[in-house]
Amino acid sequence: MKVLDISQIMAGPYCTMVLGDMGADVIKVEKTNGGDDSRQMGPYVNDESTCFAQINRNKRSISLNLKEPDGLALFYQLAKEVDVVVENYRPGVTQSLKIDYDTLKEINPGLVYCSISGYGQTGPYRRKGGFDLVAQGMTGLMSMTGEPGRRPLKTGVAVYDIGAGITAIYSILAAYIHKQKTGEGQLVDVAIAECGLPWFTWEAAAYFAEGRVPQPTGWRHRVSAPYQAVKVQDGYMMLGCANQRTWERFCHDVLARPDLTEDPRFLTNSDRGRNVDVLESLLEELMCTADTQHWLSRCDEAGVPAGPINDFAQAMDDPHYRERGMVQELDHPVIGRMQTIGFASKLSATPPQIRRPAPVFAQHTEEVLATLGVGGERLAALRERGVVR
Repeated sequence: MKVLDISQIMAGPYCTMVLGDMGADVIKVEKTNGGDDSRQMGPYVNDESTCFAQINRNKRSISLNLKEPDGLALFYQLAKEVDVVVENYRPGVTQSLKIDYDTLKEINPGLVYCSISGYGQTGPYRRKGGFDLVAQGMTGLMSMTGEPGRRPLKTGVAVYDIGAGITAIYSILAAYIHKQKTGEGQLVDVAIAECGLPWFTWEAAAYFAEGRVPQPTGWRHRVSAPYQAVKVQDGYMMLGCANQRTWERFCHDVLARPDLTEDPRFLTNSDRGRNVDVLESLLEELMCTADTQHWLSRCDEAGVPAGPINDFAQAMDDPHYRERGMVQELDHPVIGRMQTIGFASKLSATPPQIRRPAPVFAQHTEEVLATLGVGGERLAALRERGVVR
């Protein structure tokens, strides 16, 4: 798969990075005045953005001024040869630049053209700028996050930006399979403000069935109990009794309190959910007698899902993640030896790989344009006029 990436910051670059991890040839087209905006985001090592380096591996970088006719002509030559274009301009901008889907499909009818935007290519909000945090508020996510009666909280990471990237990935792959079968391309329209809505499964069940509006549940689960953070002697841990059998094992084999399974307040998952305040107080009174490691060991022996509440440093040092390659090391031409997050997909025949580090700005302009027959005096003249960098 050949991909032309004209996106920047996070949602689009995450999409194209994963496609590159899985073997796609990704050419990143950056604007001539500084490139991808994430290049101006610190922290920096040797004046190179580590933010950019984390999300742009397995790509080649070229810089074209698309407002120059010669720059646009070079872009059209590249677009004619690729399978996929990914962009995340505000709707209307690609039309003004003459790089929209309707224009490019005349050049390349089999093109899969993915547009990622705040609100999508249609609808009353299409021309509004959209960002991850705005989407978290608009979709109701922030009304469910945090503690009842307290200030609404965002998630700890840019879940909708990454979610839009993931949505774009599987949509592009579906369109690519269709292209392989029929030769026909299509427009893929992904909205940051929509990508998370299909994830609200339990919330949708309650709302559409009973009109119940989901409220924030803090450290607890919306449906199951005890499925939450619980306080122990040295802090907090996560406990996952998501079904009746697990709850019974927890009472019998972990707490040595089989009588709790007979308590009328805790007989079923629904009973435990209705009485979660009492249940939580009882469990924490029992579990504050020992530390996290004690309870994790007992839960493991009993087959009860449980885990620590790690900070990011602890997570990155976890031997399980290390053994499964979730921390990768590579050499960057400016940053030097660096670490990055590995691959969530483990494929037995075609495993993802880091074939190249994130490029420095416009690193591959000469290499890529040479494939179009552009070099020598012509390339020098284009550089002189600011058409390429």
